[in-house]
Amino acid sequence: MSQLSLFDAEEFYEFPKDLLEYKENFLSPEEADQLKNKLLKTATWEQRTQKMYDKMVLTPRLTAWYGDTKPYNFEENRKPTNSWLPELLALKQRIENEFGYQFNGVLLNLYRDHNDSVAWHRDKESKYGKRPIIASISLGQTRNFDFRKVDHHQSKYSLPLPNGSLLIMKGDLQEHWEHRIAKSTIPMKERINLTFRLRAT
Repeated sequence: MSQLSLFDAEEFYEFPKDLLEYKENFLSPEEADQLKNKLLKTATWEQRTQKMYDKMVLTPRLTAWYGDTKPYNFEENRKPTNSWLPELLALKQRIENEFGYQFNGVLLNLYRDHNDSVAWHRDKESKYGKRPIIASISLGQTRNFDFRKVDHHQSKYSLPLPNGSLLIMKGDLQEHWEHRIAKSTIPMKERINLTFRLRAT
Protein backbone atom coordinates (compact mmCIF):
# COMPACT_ATOMS: atom_id res chain seq x y z
CA MET A 1 0.00 0.00 0.00
CA SER A 2 1.41 3.36 -1.03
CA GLN A 3 2.01 6.20 1.39
CA LEU A 4 -0.40 9.07 0.80
CA SER A 5 0.76 12.67 0.66
CA LEU A 6 -1.34 15.81 0.46
CA PHE A 7 1.69 17.88 -0.36
CA ASP A 8 4.02 18.34 -3.33
CA ALA A 9 6.30 15.38 -2.68
CA GLU A 10 7.17 13.49 -5.87
CA GLU A 11 7.81 10.17 -4.13
CA PHE A 12 4.26 10.06 -2.77
CA TYR A 13 0.84 9.90 -4.37
CA GLU A 14 -0.67 13.36 -4.16
CA PHE A 15 -4.40 13.13 -3.50
CA PRO A 16 -6.53 15.61 -5.48
CA LYS A 17 -7.14 18.72 -3.39
CA ASP A 18 -10.73 18.97 -4.63
CA LEU A 19 -11.40 15.73 -2.71
CA LEU A 20 -9.46 16.25 0.52
CA GLU A 21 -8.35 19.07 2.78
CA TYR A 22 -5.90 18.34 5.57
CA LYS A 23 -4.52 20.23 8.56
CA GLU A 24 -2.16 18.20 10.72
CA ASN A 25 -2.21 20.39 13.83
CA PHE A 26 -5.76 21.74 13.77
CA LEU A 27 -5.89 21.10 17.53
CA SER A 28 -2.84 21.50 19.71
CA PRO A 29 -1.66 18.34 21.54
CA GLU A 30 -3.00 19.83 24.78
CA GLU A 31 -6.44 20.60 23.25
CA ALA A 32 -6.66 17.16 21.65
CA ASP A 33 -5.66 15.29 24.81
CA GLN A 34 -8.09 17.28 26.95
CA LEU A 35 -10.99 16.62 24.57
CA LYS A 36 -10.14 12.92 24.22
CA ASN A 37 -10.05 12.42 28.00
CA LYS A 38 -13.32 14.32 28.40
CA LEU A 39 -15.12 12.24 25.75
CA LEU A 40 -13.77 8.94 27.07
CA LYS A 41 -15.48 9.69 30.36
CA THR A 42 -18.67 11.49 29.31
CA ALA A 43 -19.75 10.36 25.81
CA THR A 44 -22.69 7.95 25.60
CA TRP A 45 -20.69 5.15 24.00
CA GLU A 46 -22.55 2.16 22.54
CA GLN A 47 -21.47 -0.96 20.70
CA ARG A 48 -24.00 -1.50 17.95
CA THR A 49 -24.73 -4.54 15.81
CA GLN A 50 -24.68 -4.88 12.06
CA LYS A 51 -25.59 -7.58 9.57
CA MET A 52 -22.72 -9.47 7.94
CA TYR A 53 -23.24 -12.60 5.84
CA ASP A 54 -26.78 -13.09 7.20
CA LYS A 55 -25.60 -12.84 10.81
CA MET A 56 -25.81 -10.01 13.32
CA VAL A 57 -22.37 -9.20 14.74
CA LEU A 58 -21.01 -6.56 17.11
CA THR A 59 -19.10 -3.74 15.44
CA PRO A 60 -15.42 -3.64 16.47
CA ARG A 61 -15.60 -0.10 17.93
CA LEU A 62 -17.92 2.07 20.05
CA THR A 63 -20.03 4.93 18.68
CA ALA A 64 -22.10 7.92 19.79
CA TRP A 65 -24.13 10.53 17.85
CA TYR A 66 -24.48 14.18 18.88
CA GLY A 67 -26.14 17.09 17.15
CA ASP A 68 -29.50 18.53 16.22
CA THR A 69 -32.69 16.63 16.94
CA LYS A 70 -32.87 14.25 13.95
CA PRO A 71 -32.06 10.62 14.93
CA TYR A 72 -29.05 8.86 13.45
CA ASN A 73 -29.97 5.76 11.45
CA PHE A 74 -27.45 2.93 11.74
CA GLU A 75 -28.97 0.83 8.94
CA GLU A 76 -32.15 -0.54 10.60
CA ASN A 77 -31.23 0.73 14.06
CA ARG A 78 -32.38 4.27 14.76
CA LYS A 79 -30.46 5.84 17.60
CA PRO A 80 -31.65 8.99 19.41
CA THR A 81 -29.56 12.09 19.01
CA ASN A 82 -27.64 13.30 22.04
CA SER A 83 -27.74 17.07 22.53
CA TRP A 84 -24.54 18.88 21.68
CA LEU A 85 -21.85 18.78 24.33
CA PRO A 86 -20.40 22.30 24.72
CA GLU A 87 -16.96 21.09 23.60
CA LEU A 88 -18.34 19.45 20.45
CA LEU A 89 -20.49 22.46 19.56
CA ALA A 90 -17.51 24.79 19.97
CA LEU A 91 -15.37 22.54 17.75
CA LYS A 92 -18.10 22.40 15.10
CA GLN A 93 -18.30 26.19 15.03
CA ARG A 94 -14.51 26.48 14.85
CA ILE A 95 -14.36 24.21 11.77
CA GLU A 96 -17.27 26.04 10.14
CA ASN A 97 -15.69 29.46 10.73
CA GLU A 98 -12.31 28.42 9.32
CA PHE A 99 -13.45 26.39 6.30
CA GLY A 100 -16.91 27.76 5.51
CA TYR A 101 -18.81 24.47 5.68
CA GLN A 102 -21.94 23.76 7.72
CA PHE A 103 -22.69 20.73 9.92
CA ASN A 104 -25.61 19.65 12.10
CA GLY A 105 -24.26 16.53 13.77
CA VAL A 106 -21.16 14.56 14.67
CA LEU A 107 -20.62 10.79 14.77
CA LEU A 108 -18.05 9.69 17.37
CA ASN A 109 -16.08 6.47 16.90
CA LEU A 110 -13.95 5.02 19.70
CA TYR A 111 -11.21 2.60 18.65
CA ARG A 112 -10.25 1.09 22.00
CA ASP A 113 -7.09 -0.68 20.85
CA HIS A 114 -5.43 -2.27 17.80
CA ASN A 115 -8.26 -4.81 17.46
CA ASP A 116 -10.90 -2.15 16.75
CA SER A 117 -11.52 -1.15 13.14
CA VAL A 118 -13.99 -0.08 10.47
CA ALA A 119 -14.26 -2.02 7.22
CA TRP A 120 -14.03 -0.61 3.70
CA HIS A 121 -17.03 1.64 3.07
CA ARG A 122 -18.32 4.88 1.52
CA ASP A 123 -20.38 7.51 3.33
CA LYS A 124 -22.73 7.71 0.39
CA GLU A 125 -26.15 7.36 2.00
CA SER A 126 -28.83 9.63 0.59
CA LYS A 127 -29.17 11.40 3.95
CA TYR A 128 -25.81 13.10 3.31
CA GLY A 129 -26.58 14.16 -0.25
CA LYS A 130 -24.71 13.15 -3.41
CA ARG A 131 -21.47 14.98 -2.57
CA PRO A 132 -21.22 15.00 1.23
CA ILE A 133 -18.67 17.03 3.15
CA ILE A 134 -17.36 15.23 6.23
CA ALA A 135 -14.84 16.83 8.59
CA SER A 136 -12.88 14.24 10.56
CA ILE A 137 -10.93 15.09 13.73
CA SER A 138 -8.54 12.49 15.19
CA LEU A 139 -7.80 12.33 18.92
CA GLY A 140 -5.23 10.08 20.57
CA GLN A 141 -3.43 7.20 18.89
CA THR A 142 -2.24 7.73 15.33
CA ARG A 143 -4.00 5.28 12.99
CA ASN A 144 -3.64 4.83 9.24
CA PHE A 145 -6.61 5.98 7.16
CA ASP A 146 -6.65 3.79 4.04
CA PHE A 147 -8.22 4.66 0.66
CA ARG A 148 -8.87 2.55 -2.41
CA LYS A 149 -10.67 3.16 -5.69
CA VAL A 150 -14.09 1.54 -5.92
CA ASP A 151 -13.41 0.13 -9.40
CA HIS A 152 -9.70 -0.64 -8.89
CA HIS A 153 -8.91 -2.15 -5.50
CA GLN A 154 -5.22 -2.40 -6.32
CA SER A 155 -5.03 1.40 -6.08
CA LYS A 156 -4.57 1.68 -2.31
CA TYR A 157 -3.15 4.58 -0.34
CA SER A 158 -2.65 5.24 3.35
CA LEU A 159 -2.55 8.47 5.36
CA PRO A 160 -1.49 8.46 9.04
CA LEU A 161 -3.87 10.65 11.08
CA PRO A 162 -2.12 11.92 14.23
CA ASN A 163 -3.55 13.43 17.40
CA GLY A 164 -5.31 16.75 16.68
CA SER A 165 -5.36 16.39 12.89
CA LEU A 166 -8.29 17.40 10.67
CA LEU A 167 -9.18 15.69 7.40
CA ILE A 168 -12.07 16.99 5.29
CA MET A 169 -13.54 14.62 2.69
CA LYS A 170 -15.55 16.33 -0.04
CA GLY A 171 -16.38 16.45 -3.74
CA ASP A 172 -16.77 13.10 -5.48
CA LEU A 173 -14.63 11.21 -2.95
CA GLN A 174 -17.52 9.08 -1.65
CA GLU A 175 -18.55 8.26 -5.22
CA HIS A 176 -15.23 6.86 -6.40
CA TRP A 177 -13.23 5.93 -3.27
CA GLU A 178 -13.70 3.69 -0.23
CA HIS A 179 -11.94 4.15 3.10
CA ARG A 180 -11.26 2.18 6.27
CA ILE A 181 -9.35 1.95 9.55
CA ALA A 182 -7.77 -1.51 9.56
CA LYS A 183 -6.94 -3.69 12.52
CA SER A 184 -3.27 -3.53 13.49
CA THR A 185 -0.74 -6.16 14.51
CA ILE A 186 0.98 -3.49 16.61
CA PRO A 187 -0.52 -2.68 20.05
CA MET A 188 -2.43 0.60 19.97
CA LYS A 189 -3.95 2.93 22.56
CA GLU A 190 -7.35 4.62 22.31
CA ARG A 191 -8.28 6.75 19.34
CA ILE A 192 -11.44 8.83 19.04
CA ASN A 193 -12.60 9.98 15.62
CA LEU A 194 -15.12 12.83 15.35
CA THR A 195 -16.86 13.02 11.96
CA PHE A 196 -18.89 16.21 11.56
CA ARG A 197 -21.67 15.84 8.98
CA LEU A 198 -24.58 17.70 7.43
CA ARG A 199 -27.62 15.44 7.26
CA ALA A 200 -30.81 16.20 5.38
CA THR A 201 -33.63 17.45 7.59
